[in-house]
Amino acid sequence: MTTGERVVKKIGILALQGNFQKHKLILDQLGVESTYVRYSSSLDDLNGLIIPGGESTTMSKLLDRSGLFESIVSFADKNPILGTCAGLIMMANNAMDDRVNTFKLLDIDIERNASGRQIDSSIETLTVNYNNVQKNINVTFIRAPKIIRHGNEVNILAYHKGIPCAVKSGKHIGLSFHPELNGISIFHEIVFNKLINNREGLHAA
Repeated sequence: MTTGERVVKKIGILALQGNFQKHKLILDQLGVESTYVRYSSSLDDLNGLIIPGGESTTMSKLLDRSGLFESIVSFADKNPILGTCAGLIMMANNAMDDRVNTFKLLDIDIERNASGRQIDSSIETLTVNYNNVQKNINVTFIRAPKIIRHGNEVNILAYHKGIPCAVKSGKHIGLSFHPELNGISIFHEIVFNKLINNREGLHAA
C-alpha cells in the first residue's frame, strides 16, 4: 500500500428479509460504504454487519438454509454487529423459542413480540447514555422484543418503561426498536465508530 492510500471500509446489511433498506440510507448519510448480504461470500472484506428487523423465526430458517448462520458467528468474532428488533432476538443468548436459533452474541434472554400486535406500534422518546453523554431521541417500537434478563457484562445504553431496550456488549449492540425508521444514526455511529471518518457516537441525529 502506498503512503496516504485510503483503506475502504464497508459495512454489510443482512438482506434476507425485513426492513433493510432504511439502514442503507443511514449509512449513506454517514458517508459509509455498504452492501447487502445474502450469501456467506458477501461477508468477505466487510468490517461490520447490521442485522435488521423482520420476523425472527423466518430469519432463523433463512440463515440456516443459506449457510450464513455459521459464517456470521465467525464474522462476529472480529467485527462489530448491530441488531435491531428481530436482529436483537437473533443476537441474544436465548430467544425463549425453540424455533429461533440465535447467534449468542449478547448475554441476554428475550421475550419475542412483547409489545403485542403491529397495530400497537408506537414512537417513544428514549434517553441514550454513552460515555457520560446523554441524548434524547425518538424511535419506533414495532412488536418489540423484551429483554427479560441480562448478564453483568452487558452495558445498558437506554431503557423503555424501566426495561433495557438498547444494550452493548463488547463490540456489539442490540436494540429492541427501529432507530432507522426515524433517521436516528446514534447507534450506527457508536458500533461502527472506527469506520466512520471524523465522527463519534452521540454527535449526529
